[in-house]
Amino acid sequence: MASQYQDKGRVVGGGQPYHDNPGPGPYVMSADTLQGDKVVNPQGENLGDIEAIMLDVPNGRIAYAVLSFGGLMGLGDKLFAIPWEALTLDADQERFVLDVDKDRLKEAPGFDKDHWPAMGDLQWATQVHSYYNSRPYWE
Repeated sequence: MASQYQDKGRVVGGGQPYHDNPGPGPYVMSADTLQGDKVVNPQGENLGDIEAIMLDVPNGRIAYAVLSFGGLMGLGDKLFAIPWEALTLDADQERFVLDVDKDRLKEAPGFDKDHWPAMGDLQWATQVHSYYNSRPYWE
C-alpha cells in the first residue's frame, strides 16, 4: 500500500484527469468539500480530519491543509498546518494520505483552535515544511 502513495501532492485513483470526470473533482473541486475529509498514513492509521484549507491569496496557491488530530469529539484537538504538497488525495477512498508516522505527528509543531500561528511568517513556514520533508511551495 505504501508504494502507491510515494508521489506527494498527487491524486491517486479517480480516473484520468479531465477525461473521466465530467463534473467537479477529484482534480478541480471546491475547497469546502475537502473539509472533514479523513487523513491516514500509508499504513492506514487514522491521523485526523481536514479542518481547513489555507490559501496563499497573493500567489494563488494552496499553502496548507489544517489537520485536526487527537481530542475527543472535537474537544482538545490539536491542529497542524500540513504543507499541501505533503498530502496525496486518494480519490477512490475519498481521503488524504500523509506519509508520517502517528507518533511523529504527535510531536509535530501544532497549535490549538484559539491560537493560530502567523502562517505568513517565513521562518515558521520554513520550519513546518522542513518537518514534513516538503519543499516550500514559494520556492
